[in-house]
Amino acid sequence: MKALLETADRKTQRSFLIGVELKSRSAWDVRDSLDELTELATTAGAEVVGDGFQKLESPHTATYIGSGKATDFAAQCKELAVDTVIFDDELSGAQARNLEKIFECKILDRTSLILEIFAQRARTKEGKLQVELAQLEYLMPRLTRFWTHLSRQRGSTGSIGGEGESQLEADRRKISERILKIKEDLDTVRKQRSTQRAGRQRHQWPLASIVGYTNAGKSTLLNALTGAETLAEDKLFATLDPTTRRLRLPTNQNVLLSDTVGFIRKLPHGLVEAFKATLEEVVEAELLIHVVDASHPHASEQVEAVNEVLREIGAAEKPTLMVFNKIDREAGKVGAERLSPLFAKSVGISAKSGLGFDELRAELGLMLRPIRDYLAVEVPHDAQQVIARLHAVGQVVERDYSGERARFRVRIPPHLRSEFAEFIVEEAA
Repeated sequence: MKALLETADRKTQRSFLIGVELKSRSAWDVRDSLDELTELATTAGAEVVGDGFQKLESPHTATYIGSGKATDFAAQCKELAVDTVIFDDELSGAQARNLEKIFECKILDRTSLILEIFAQRARTKEGKLQVELAQLEYLMPRLTRFWTHLSRQRGSTGSIGGEGESQLEADRRKISERILKIKEDLDTVRKQRSTQRAGRQRHQWPLASIVGYTNAGKSTLLNALTGAETLAEDKLFATLDPTTRRLRLPTNQNVLLSDTVGFIRKLPHGLVEAFKATLEEVVEAELLIHVVDASHPHASEQVEAVNEVLREIGAAEKPTLMVFNKIDREAGKVGAERLSPLFAKSVGISAKSGLGFDELRAELGLMLRPIRDYLAVEVPHDAQQVIARLHAVGQVVERDYSGERARFRVRIPPHLRSEFAEFIVEEAA
């Protein structure tokens, strides 16, 4: 099995990137997409020594870019001593095999490159299972390319067999069995997460999931708000494994913040499927905190890329607070001012410096405020434990200690009302 996944384990070195400019291409032109591919390749440990693109009406069936252009690029790659060519779109198994013959070196596509990065960065057992599942499902239809060395294997009748049919079928069976086992393990993870969510619901703690484009500052924000120690680097997909931490808001309520894997344009569907156990935190959340790098020149396109994934997992209609990050930079400030009017709820912050955090916490308190009973309460001055409890579980709006009893106007969760029943004077206006 390890031999089959060898391409995901080898480190890429000198790499050449190739993109295709199609008439149907989205607002991001091929240059911007190749720049992002450069960041991905660098994150994976490659040294990018050049790139190029081909204008096409539609991709070629056999070689994606056409055999003539492929030959031209192959000559450039030989001059540059390239050992890995990376395409900006997903290739079929046949296209990859044909291109390997022309370039005479390793061929990767955007999907396999992202899988390499995920394989390098997964740390927990759950994360590793999810990455392995995506790798195997990506590998299955491309399996024949690994068995060309068996193409002259003779059958029992003396005739020349195909490209290792018996070995190929055996490995397909092994991979299918492994995929089934991983899915069973991930089902167990989903059940565990469901149990954890039930525990949170008993505490009446809402869940807010932090989503956003990769490298937008999600982990930095989680660390700054909650004191978590999630890895935060200026790299794409710096962290994959979800982290959940408690945050206490000015409204005196506990909220659980969950950091999720970063999204990216052209995020492979197989990865979305494999990471559904993790992304369930997004689906189950009461609120999405959509972090945007407001300083990025294509922030709008990044927002749409995230929304596309949210639609795919069924979370597009969730209440969302747009958080425009990096307003400590001039480009970020301008970007936030441009984008804010497009959304009903938004705040501008700097996750690095803490700028705008008071407004962010206040907005979270408003959007996550549960249905509470607004009560007028009177408590004897010597009942200090009751007063302390009132401040611990409720949002005290007004207080007056001047009379014979301490008087409060307070919002209390309905399930705790009975605890203070003897001190309730009236429903507050």
